[in-house]
Amino acid sequence: GEVQHLYKTTKPSVMASHCSLSSTLPTLDLHGCTREEALGKLDESLKAWVDSALQGSYPFVRPATIVCGCGNQIMSDTVQEWIRSNNNVSNAPKIGPARRRGYAS
Repeated sequence: GEVQHLYKTTKPSVMASHCSLSSTLPTLDLHGCTREEALGKLDESLKAWVDSALQGSYPFVRPATIVCGCGNQIMSDTVQEWIRSNNNVSNAPKIGPARRRGYAS
């Protein structure tokens, strides 16, 4: 084909759809929090996430991003334990080596 048509497509790219989706997700940033502060923020946010999910449509799932940073894994382990201890929360499929998302329903 002609050079002017090489990069034109009518389908949205996977990356573009992922970027636009992630910009609308609620995000909880736990950088700088103690373990206790993080658990408090997680519990507080869960209430809002569940309310938001229930206002949506079936299956009443609301994705959210929880940012716990890197370091000595204490915050990451705390978030993982919190997710396991809440029946309304589950891990999303992994989308990258260092990114996880939780889902509230």
